[in-house]
Amino acid sequence: MRAWTLFFLCILWSSPALRADEGHDHGPDGREKIGRVTFPVSCSAEARQEFGRAVALLHSFWYEEAEKAFRAIAEKDPKCAMAHWGVAMTNFRPLWYPTDRSTREKMHEELVKAESLKPRTARERDYIAALLTYFRNPERTDHPALMVQYEQAMEKLHQRYPRDKEAAIFYSLALLGTAQAQPPDKSYARQRKAGAILEPLFAAQPDHPGLAHYLIHSYDFPTLAAQGLNAARRYARIAPAVPHALHMPSHIFIRLGIWDDAIASNRASAEAARVYARSRGWEGAWDQQLHAMDYLAYAHLQKGEQGEAERVLDELQGIQTGIPMSITSHYAFAAIPVRLAMESRRWEQTANLQPRADASPWAAAMVHWARAVGAARSGKLEAARQNLATLTALRDQLRQSKVPFWTDQTEVLHLSAAAWVSQAEGKAQEAERLMRAAADLEDSTDKHPVTPGAITPAREMLGDLLLELKRPKEALAEYQASLKNAPNRFNGLYGAARAAEQAGDTSLARTFYNRLLETCGKENTERKELDAARSFIAMR
Repeated sequence: MRAWTLFFLCILWSSPALRADEGHDHGPDGREKIGRVTFPVSCSAEARQEFGRAVALLHSFWYEEAEKAFRAIAEKDPKCAMAHWGVAMTNFRPLWYPTDRSTREKMHEELVKAESLKPRTARERDYIAALLTYFRNPERTDHPALMVQYEQAMEKLHQRYPRDKEAAIFYSLALLGTAQAQPPDKSYARQRKAGAILEPLFAAQPDHPGLAHYLIHSYDFPTLAAQGLNAARRYARIAPAVPHALHMPSHIFIRLGIWDDAIASNRASAEAARVYARSRGWEGAWDQQLHAMDYLAYAHLQKGEQGEAERVLDELQGIQTGIPMSITSHYAFAAIPVRLAMESRRWEQTANLQPRADASPWAAAMVHWARAVGAARSGKLEAARQNLATLTALRDQLRQSKVPFWTDQTEVLHLSAAAWVSQAEGKAQEAERLMRAAADLEDSTDKHPVTPGAITPAREMLGDLLLELKRPKEALAEYQASLKNAPNRFNGLYGAARAAEQAGDTSLARTFYNRLLETCGKENTERKELDAARSFIAMR
């Protein structure tokens, strides 16, 4: 592993936004730099030496390497019960997606094995028992309720061992996992609670990967993102050997519209993921590479860097499969081509997008949404109606599957596509009603960690629609509201500038045009909208 880590560090250092201070290039023992974790266990001396490394990998969600590390510990010390807890934790993944039944059965066996080894300390027995609250009955599918039970068990463990910092950290992760599994809570009570636990620990342990990582997840929301900037700036320096640690800072950078740093973060992460996949001999792209590529394409588009975004798409089109074909893989394969077509407003190209044969229903819905919008906005009304009908069927299928997040997201897509079809049919009042419903529903939801943001925010589309209806003052208000949640978006800034210009507010139009040029770079000429911005400013 050391060879590819050192290769990657050269990439990391080429990015000013991610450059580490000299003290963080290599670990003191010359091994890969993954951060520092102390997790006492009553195993053999050799196992204890390796356990902190395994937990550090776990905290950075490098599940493949963490599981290998925990299994290696179990081989070195067959009586180490906590090694089996570690294996189960690597397959838990509370912020990614619920485990399937086969995995739950296997992890239940791991934890039963851990119990049978009769851990020597009450603390270890409590860690195992807490995780068993989630895995004890593998046939259960009520993930939200199971997450609540696990959270409650970890809260008791944290209270029982107040000096155990790892108990506090894993309890915070449980809070975040439960929040992820529950309907959106716009007060962000669990996330704020997690952040309040993690912040003082991070001040005391600034090289702990889990603390930086979970703080980013705690604050990955428009109203909280600024609080996560310190953790975002530090995480890549704490664990530069971990591809996911290089990507995670971009969650905060994107929430704040800091595109250059988001680009640097995901370039580094994608390259590290490529190197790792080659080291494993994989014939496809690791899903962590695809994840970084999606975020990278999104950030390039917001800077008006069309050519760079298209290079990401070109690479994607040469990839046959994700390893594994996870929610992350499915999302990236669908989102990247849809993003480029929709964000660039290439309506005929958008109308001709094709879903992958293996696309999940919600991923296929994204493509048919884009096809419907593209067809409606390029005058192909019958094709728009056909794709809307397909989207309706996919929405209904997802409703029956009872997966709330994707059901809600697909409903937002359905409402906004129906709005553009109504507009193409000359039904302006119905179009506005549908688009407002889409915007309100989207505002009531939260972003999933798998996505950098909506392909096109529904409220931004409401601004577009109102501009078409020649109501620029109202359009301006919607663009401004959208920009509060998604700052410095290219089309949001340009839409706000156009709306202000058409409303006769030349001062505000100048402000938004200047923000667009500052965001994209004064010399960027890739998007025609930037020429319009320069012309407006030059004439006034």
